Amino acid sequence: MTDSVSAEIPVTADARPRHVAIIMDGNNRWAKAHRLKGVAGHKAGVKAVKAVVETCAREGVEVLTLFAFSSENWRRPEEEVSALMRLFLFALEREVKKLHRNNIRLRIIGDRSAFSPALQDHMARAEELTRDNTLMTLVIAANYGGHWDITQATRKVAEEVRDGKLSPSDINEDVIQQHLSIGDLPMPDLLIRTAGEQRVSNFLLWHLAYTEFYFSEVYWPDFLEDEMRKALTAYSRRQRRFGQTDDQIATAHPPENNDQ
Repeated sequence: MTDSVSAEIPVTADARPRHVAIIMDGNNRWAKAHRLKGVAGHKAGVKAVKAVVETCAREGVEVLTLFAFSSENWRRPEEEVSALMRLFLFALEREVKKLHRNNIRLRIIGDRSAFSPALQDHMARAEELTRDNTLMTLVIAANYGGHWDITQATRKVAEEVRDGKLSPSDINEDVIQQHLSIGDLPMPDLLIRTAGEQRVSNFLLWHLAYTEFYFSEVYWPDFLEDEMRKALTAYSRRQRRFGQTDDQIATAHPPENNDQ
């Protein structure tokens, strides 16, 4: 890990989110609505991924995290899981060079041990190719769960205590965060979930403490540039207090006087 980001809750935030996280929901329902097999919905969802990545990059978002495959998704039908793995591999082979050409860094978080050696190899090579890119960081959460993330971070901290690198009194929120999968990146400012569902589904549990939520009724394959812009506009109109009162916010950020 090259950088350290404090786990301290911020006091202010910009009108434009630095970090957007998205739970891409509704692929199967989109396919059902179009009388197609569920896998067709996931394939159609790739178009939405491209549109959202391009829009966020143009709008100056620093980090975009997409929940591609949860640790609970293994419970889905075997045929669907196999198709998702093939689609993931195909996307890595086809799209990573485009990300690289556009100066976008790719990171993949989650427990990779359950994936095939070929897929793990493609993940590693994609990250290596793009690691020095600076326009935006695209994080793909695959076989990821918030409980898993906190557990693996805690285990690493315990190992450092065992090895004498830390004492129990050294453990604080910053230490835990530094061992999380994206502990070196800004906390998410905005969480988007599509398809009308309103839950976090074990996604980035540590990181969402003061994140703004935006729920869209649109199925993921139809969540294209216009929908992404709607979400960013809605976020820009939020007042983020971070535990403060309206009066404190107003005092810290008085309205501009445009009178001549």
